[in-house]
Amino acid sequence: MSKETAGYGTWDSPITPESFTERTVNITQLRVDGPDIYWVEDNPQREGRSVLLRRDALGQTMEVLPMLEGARLVTVATSVNGRGGRGYAVRDGELVISDGNDNRVYAFRVSDRKRALVPLTPLSKCAYGDFEIDLARGLVYAVREDRRGLEQGQEPELSLVSIPLDGSAARQPELIRTIFSGTDFVAAPGLSHDGEKLVWITWNHPEMPWTQSQLHVGALSPTGDYLSDVVLVDHKDVCVYEPRWTLDGDLIHADDSTGWANFYRTEGFESRVGEPTDAWETRLRTRALHPSDQAFSQPHWQLGSHTYDNLDHNHLVCTWSKDGEKHLGTIQLDNGLLEEWPLGWWPVGNVAADAGRVVFLGDSAIEPDSIVEVRDREPVLVRPSSEMEVAPGYISQAANITWKNQDGTTGHGLLYLPRSEDFEAPDGERPPLLVSVNPMPTMAAHPGMDFSAQFWTSRGFAVLKPNPRGATGFGRDYRQALSGHWGEVDVTDCLDGVRHLINEGLVDPQRVGIRGESFGSVTVLSALEKSDLFSAGVVFAGAGDLRDLARNAHKFERNYPGRLVGSYDLDDPAWSRVNPLEHLETISAPVLFMHGGKDPLTPVDTVRKAAEELRSMGKPVALEVFPEEGHRILHDRSIKLAWDTELAFYGEVWGFGTTSDVEVPISN
Repeated sequence: MSKETAGYGTWDSPITPESFTERTVNITQLRVDGPDIYWVEDNPQREGRSVLLRRDALGQTMEVLPMLEGARLVTVATSVNGRGGRGYAVRDGELVISDGNDNRVYAFRVSDRKRALVPLTPLSKCAYGDFEIDLARGLVYAVREDRRGLEQGQEPELSLVSIPLDGSAARQPELIRTIFSGTDFVAAPGLSHDGEKLVWITWNHPEMPWTQSQLHVGALSPTGDYLSDVVLVDHKDVCVYEPRWTLDGDLIHADDSTGWANFYRTEGFESRVGEPTDAWETRLRTRALHPSDQAFSQPHWQLGSHTYDNLDHNHLVCTWSKDGEKHLGTIQLDNGLLEEWPLGWWPVGNVAADAGRVVFLGDSAIEPDSIVEVRDREPVLVRPSSEMEVAPGYISQAANITWKNQDGTTGHGLLYLPRSEDFEAPDGERPPLLVSVNPMPTMAAHPGMDFSAQFWTSRGFAVLKPNPRGATGFGRDYRQALSGHWGEVDVTDCLDGVRHLINEGLVDPQRVGIRGESFGSVTVLSALEKSDLFSAGVVFAGAGDLRDLARNAHKFERNYPGRLVGSYDLDDPAWSRVNPLEHLETISAPVLFMHGGKDPLTPVDTVRKAAEELRSMGKPVALEVFPEEGHRILHDRSIKLAWDTELAFYGEVWGFGTTSDVEVPISN
């Protein structure tokens, strides 16, 4: 069958805006408990509700939790640090969850025939997350964010607490005991298999958990009281990732003291009869497990990162990244031998194991994010995030590319070229290019199946996903290179990546757009201000005025913009240099702003003001506000409208017809 000839960007595609809502979910928080697999799904058609699902030994998948009193459904989520993350824990069929509606903690036993959720905490101005269950003591350890001082202008207080599993603290809050406090942040509690030691990490302003953090190990009494602790890692500019106990009682952690997030093993925690309870503190010994230029963990924007686990007494199953490529395999505990599993899947989320069973969240060149189980070194698909079937002829596989930047450094990115089994472009025509910026500076794009890229490539667009300086997986120096140079080195990487593709004759130099959201909007607007390479720009959930962002952000990331700007003093001229809203006059390309009407980080009025300023200067601009959305769009109708609007915008700017039935009024 011959292909129809049509201009790039105008092709019909089976990947529609409805594809992102009707048959697609977001899978997170993957865990294993004996024969059962647990995970959380966010479904746009459930109005953003996070549902806990369980797949049992018979292969049956079902929603786990019953309704609360008043026939109210539970949403499994935590609001700690404003970024969420680990909102439940499970051990031997005992579940502990945080309800995202009321921030209370509940317990539930899977085998309970009464199907009753037991409240563990009272209604209060506290949120909990990052749970660790201690069945022997009848406790759950948790990170608590106490917000009771917010009305008096105080910041939330973070602490590590223990909560009785019997529900008594719901009536007697004083039974919630503080194990550790006194630092700005605490996270990642982990109980040793003998129940005698607890590990956690801490950090303080102005640091982030991936810039400098500390590793603590504390001894617990038989009743769960905190006895003492040692700080295993506390070094300038060194961060700690994912402390976890081996089955034999040693402690594994990753830190980047070598410039890469490598594993370390600490031995000597065992207690001996007749000796003082703190004797173990003097005989600890730590050694590198597998020193290499590879990253075995990633920045913790959310609670509960879980990129490795115990496979057995002798091996960890783990993930690592190098130059934007992700890998899965094992590392031997006695000699550090690393072995990759060639499964044809890349790990993109949690990895969990129990009694030799391994599951992970992964994708491939042709499969979207999916739960995959490894059986006899072979991958078995358990649950895809999308039921949408796309013929191979529409799937553009990413190519890892590099280029030389004008400042002598090397740029990294992924290139997706147009692909359709129904259409081809006229001879000599080159495709429009969309530069898709990572939403967070530390994120890194990887070459997996990505429907957001395929939406464009199947219509005849090329897509470049740069991994500019600041991205993870290229070493600490590469990630830290963005600090003090935001809106500069990231922009350089994007611009020189575009120039490389133009020089190679791969894209149309007259039709180059740049798109990004959240923190990525700074890169987008800065690029539009500094170069005329781009003839279109799209900003969703933009960062807005950077000083307002620093003032209004959650405690967790309040100082992060200052780190990127290079100054924590809001009166420092550096803020004006970086702040895109102070340089709008240099933008000539049409800009589309899309923003949630209830965005807590950037008030929508800030974006309206920016659009109006551009309009008053005669600049072409369009604005689409989603009244019911926050910093993320969660509802299906909003998601569909966003994709339709962006597609229509490019068609309007570049003068070609699209399949979108949405009109985008661009005014100046």
